[in-house]
Amino acid sequence: MSAIGVVSSCSRLRPGVWLLKPGMQKMSSFGLHTAARCAAKDYYEVLVLGGGTGGISMSARMKRKVGAENVAVVEPSKTHYYQPLWTLVGGGAKQLATSARPTGSVMPKGVEWIKSRVTALDPDKNCVWLENDIKISYKYLIIALGISLHYEKIKGLPEGFHHPKIGSNYSVHTVEKTWKALQDFKEGNAIFTFPNTPVKCAGAPQKIMYLSEAYWRKTGKRSKANIMFNTSLGVIFGVKKYADALLEIIKERNIAVNYRRNLVEVRADKQEAVFENLDKPGVTEVHQYEMLHVTPPMGPPEVLINSPVSDEIGWVDVDKETLQHKKYPNVFGIGDCTNLPTSKTAAAIAAQSGVLDKTISLVMKNQLPTKKYDGYTSCPLVTGYNKVILAEFDYNAQPLETFPIDQSKERVTMYHMKADMMPFLYWNALLKGYWGGPAPVRKLMHLGLK
Repeated sequence: MSAIGVVSSCSRLRPGVWLLKPGMQKMSSFGLHTAARCAAKDYYEVLVLGGGTGGISMSARMKRKVGAENVAVVEPSKTHYYQPLWTLVGGGAKQLATSARPTGSVMPKGVEWIKSRVTALDPDKNCVWLENDIKISYKYLIIALGISLHYEKIKGLPEGFHHPKIGSNYSVHTVEKTWKALQDFKEGNAIFTFPNTPVKCAGAPQKIMYLSEAYWRKTGKRSKANIMFNTSLGVIFGVKKYADALLEIIKERNIAVNYRRNLVEVRADKQEAVFENLDKPGVTEVHQYEMLHVTPPMGPPEVLINSPVSDEIGWVDVDKETLQHKKYPNVFGIGDCTNLPTSKTAAAIAAQSGVLDKTISLVMKNQLPTKKYDGYTSCPLVTGYNKVILAEFDYNAQPLETFPIDQSKERVTMYHMKADMMPFLYWNALLKGYWGGPAPVRKLMHLGLK
């Protein structure tokens, strides 16, 4: 499949475009990159949509490939967050401020930062539309728009977060409420939820449960807590090796798991949570809570729904091995906004970035991509304040472990990797386009046999 080298003019798309995020952010003067509310140019060789993990890492790689002046990133947010740290923020082990940096400080120097949001994509004309009817054309497009949270799909939210005893580690606005609810717990039900949609970091909804249980043991409140994990899934975890280990922990710590239960309403004024039984349509259950941690329903960004680049649900439709779009050979996707059949994690994005770098290099040379993404993803399952099970697996839900040890066991070393080493690697290697996942380390550790 060859690259498309000619950019045609882009005619105006139909009205009724969608916005990704509320509010235009103020311009930051941090860093030496080019920052503008509107693009300095109307054409870039490489245009990146999204300034999250995938967008920043790929823009750094593309800068080295085609030059900073030929790369632009569309991103309205002035702050970039390392969201995997929010599990520890919600558990009181880290401060929220340590997960945040100005977007300008992580944007590759010299790359154009367009502080706007994309409102429509027209891949047939090789262009996108931004706010205020700004049109940007491109030769190559990388879509890295992430995933959208939908608290509003649960009746009573998000307004319920104004009440105490409820939090969520998935939003910068609610993660500290989790820690407050955890500290204020006195006696009763502590309920942790998992929605009936795809989510990013599918282990996070139960990580905070294990941290809460450990905190209440430490503070002498454990005997007063009835801990419940209400999940829409039919299993505790999608990979059997790690699921078996987690079930042992759940049994040891006397945690109740209710499968196929989906949170549909929160009555925060009464401290009641309403769940639907997915195996019995129309049947609901009401639980009183002393603490409630909500994992919101999630979905593709609205701008991608019914977009030419998306599948029928709204995820960017890419080849699962090369990350090249199935229809448009000069369009690529990475991260949570794609329909790649693997867990949506930062670790997955790291592995994808290395593959996508190789894919784009060959497409630019009018050659077929050869590097294949195996679906690698990782979930450091925090099971205590100094314990982690490091789950690593592939498209087939088979373990793909880096270290020559049994990673299904709780380990202190893996906790420090999660809490200390991974944030350093994120800021200093992944976002700079130098970390493409642990495959080389795995090969070395397993003497080239894995």
